[in-house]
Amino acid sequence: MRILFTGGSGKAGRHATAYLRDQGHRITNLDWADSDVPGIKTLKIDLTDAGQVFNACSAYADFDELEPGTGVPRYDAIVHFAAIPAILFRPDNETFRINTLSTYNVLDAATKLGIRKVIFASSETTYGVCFADGLKQPDYLPVDEEHPTVPQDSYAMSKVVNEVTARSFQARSGIDIYGLRINNVIEPHEYAQNFPAYMTNPELRRRNIFAYIDARDLGQMVECCLQTDGLGYEVFNVSNDDLSVGISNPEVIERFYSGVPVKREMGEWETFYSNAKAKRLLGFAPQHSWRDVLKN
Repeated sequence: MRILFTGGSGKAGRHATAYLRDQGHRITNLDWADSDVPGIKTLKIDLTDAGQVFNACSAYADFDELEPGTGVPRYDAIVHFAAIPAILFRPDNETFRINTLSTYNVLDAATKLGIRKVIFASSETTYGVCFADGLKQPDYLPVDEEHPTVPQDSYAMSKVVNEVTARSFQARSGIDIYGLRINNVIEPHEYAQNFPAYMTNPELRRRNIFAYIDARDLGQMVECCLQTDGLGYEVFNVSNDDLSVGISNPEVIERFYSGVPVKREMGEWETFYSNAKAKRLLGFAPQHSWRDVLKN
């Protein structure tokens, strides 16, 4: 497939574009900075400028596409990961403006140019736990896509708005638009670097609902979305199968989630950030775990 990928120079984007490249796709990266992933060409862009977005979505990917003399090919899909990645990087209003306006521009360009699939990055933060002021418990466990999304912070607010925007564009156009509520992205080197502390102090993972997503498995999730057509508008939690701490599911509940309703029986090490919908509808099958690196 010929894919336009926004934010491919970032932490999640680097691994996702490398994964998609290895599946044989042609990737054009739209970002502020060059990608360091071999084989990925970057077009530098301000995604809050609608004119730049429309131009990029209808441009040649590289010089070789001039050779057939048949005009500019149409992109098969857009994967939109670009965003201010969290609170406290920019003033709150600027985070909200950039994230919502860039997503609107991407969806607007895709639908008007006839690009039939858009996959966009939403966030675990939409559930209101991650950047809450003080302790905020989930309404129930495991957290699935039906859980309320009422956050307090500008970043998560922007992601909730983006989901509403995407649903509206899908209703108007009939294309496939899939939102990924991505949990805390972990690169391979971060297991040895960071996870020993999580074993000693599980409290460090409370705001992430004790979950994570391996960056390589995130790439697989995007590929699953690219290969699955006809779902219309959907949102999916994206996480690995297991907890990001060394204590068991019942121990986490006893220490951190006392009194929180548990909707169903759960496995001993099963994530509280349910990925069951992605498995059921997309065939998502995460392959990596911190347990493969930190043997215990």
